[in-house]
Amino acid sequence: MAGPVPVSPAADEAPLISNRFLYRLTAIIAVLAALTAAVSIGGHWFGRHIALAGHTDSTEEFLIRIGQDKLDLLANMIRFRDQRRSGPAERVDLYLTWPELKGYSAELRPRFDDIARSSGLIFLQLSQSTMSRDMSGRLAPIYSKLFEGGPQPANFGLTLYHLRSDSGYGNEIVLTAPVPDEPDYVVRCLLPGPGGKPTSGDCQRDIHIGQDLTVLYRFSSGLLKDWQHIDAAVRLFVETRLAE
Repeated sequence: MAGPVPVSPAADEAPLISNRFLYRLTAIIAVLAALTAAVSIGGHWFGRHIALAGHTDSTEEFLIRIGQDKLDLLANMIRFRDQRRSGPAERVDLYLTWPELKGYSAELRPRFDDIARSSGLIFLQLSQSTMSRDMSGRLAPIYSKLFEGGPQPANFGLTLYHLRSDSGYGNEIVLTAPVPDEPDYVVRCLLPGPGGKPTSGDCQRDIHIGQDLTVLYRFSSGLLKDWQHIDAAVRLFVETRLAE
């Protein structure tokens, strides 16, 4: 009978797990930990950007030049990401809460994200003037020639005019009101039908401000009761952001 196979002391004392294996295992664990951290960080970043959905709560200030006018505007007031930069621009689009006239923030997020509450926003488009007259100035030479039927009294001190079907304005109507020592207030609206609800921008008006700036602003017809305050607030907002 063969005797037991002799085992050398070196083989008897050899570790069950080699150092090489431990090194590999440690490296794998380190890589997995790094990947986990990266996924976690990336997940937070991605989640935040999904939640913002194009908005930003940054209050970084940009100096934007449109034609002959320069404006100091905060990032969270500018609607579109590619417009959030300093320098020359053809136009810039803003959105502001009403009546606070504030940009996007975590606190005000529902006003920007909830369609049912978007009527509490005012949308502005600032661009270089292409017409010599703003909407009030176009009342007599343009709009009055497109009216169909006589004026109709409306709420909030406004007078309503229907536009001809061939005017190119679809079902829009024109609302006007006298303003002391100023041209008449004029706004175009697409009012909701019976049982319908106002949308976030179914009224629009444009005004001239600064050297050569047209400010077109849109708001919900549900805010027509505040037309005087909105017009004055928009003017003041833009005028106070004009830079030298």
